[in-house]
Amino acid sequence: MKKNTSAKELLQKLGTLLALFILIAIFCITMPDKFPKVTNVMNILKQASINCLIASGMLCCLITAGIDLSVGSNCVLCTCTIGVLVQNFGITNPVLLAICGLAVSALAGFINGTLLTRLDLPHPFVSTMGMKNVLWGLALVITGSKSIGFTNTGVDSLMWIGGGSIGTIRDAATNKVTFPGIPVSFILVIVVFILFDIFLKKSALGRQIYCVGGNAEAARLSGIPSKNVLTFVYTLSGFMAGMAGVVSVGRLASANGNAGTTYDNDAIAACIVGGASFTGGKGTIWGTLIGAMIMAVIRNGLNLAGASNDIQYIVIGAVIILAVTIDVVRNKVEANARKMAAQ
Repeated sequence: MKKNTSAKELLQKLGTLLALFILIAIFCITMPDKFPKVTNVMNILKQASINCLIASGMLCCLITAGIDLSVGSNCVLCTCTIGVLVQNFGITNPVLLAICGLAVSALAGFINGTLLTRLDLPHPFVSTMGMKNVLWGLALVITGSKSIGFTNTGVDSLMWIGGGSIGTIRDAATNKVTFPGIPVSFILVIVVFILFDIFLKKSALGRQIYCVGGNAEAARLSGIPSKNVLTFVYTLSGFMAGMAGVVSVGRLASANGNAGTTYDNDAIAACIVGGASFTGGKGTIWGTLIGAMIMAVIRNGLNLAGASNDIQYIVIGAVIILAVTIDVVRNKVEANARKMAAQ
């Protein structure tokens, strides 16, 4: 019995990674002249970066049995804030621009947390759904519903975070790029995820986040300040959405209030596919990374196959439904296992 349990735990941990490898193998076999190319692999890492950063904040919300539906519009607002500061105020200092964008997004997250904990709203779905529309409206208002380009504006160093690469190799004779380099944005993702892993596993606040999501009543009785923990979690979620917004400055080279329509869904799907649960108390940052990579590989593969946006929406929607179904089944199996163990 112990061996079977260990095998199930191992399969659960490696299942998502195996799914990613199978997905990559399918695209490599069906599109051998396009998908496995180094340039495309690096492009996938770039594409995944924004979702990875947003999903890291979303993970913390899901661990507390909550959700943040405003992350997409928050990310867009951050990018638009930076765009307005560059275009209307002539600010080009990359540090100042990043700080302003991150501050706006963190403030929005803090308001989400405050609405949830201080007004005792029934579920974060209510406050974050409302905030989603508010932030999107603000992004459109401050940009006048127009796109703001960052090319030739003097913010190249800021754009480098989302669009630059490290380790680019060129042929000495022809000056042709033989290796495109590793995207700076994905290097940032790895650094951030290492910090998240340490925070969630080693810090007292990280453990409190799991406790609040695992059993809110037990957390309250043990003296954990649940409201403060939740406020921090939603502020962190807003901050990470803002970090994704800073990356998108270089990734998209423009600020557009109508962008980011799929960010919320992709982030939720990445977390659930990676092992998080709507019931709270579970989920890891590395599982979320694998989930985000699965989403990026699917989108990239569909683009290379020439699939229309309509088909992509159908496929991604099906993936989200499948992820939620897996979460429900997984929770039922675990509940039955606990009952059997209790007997």
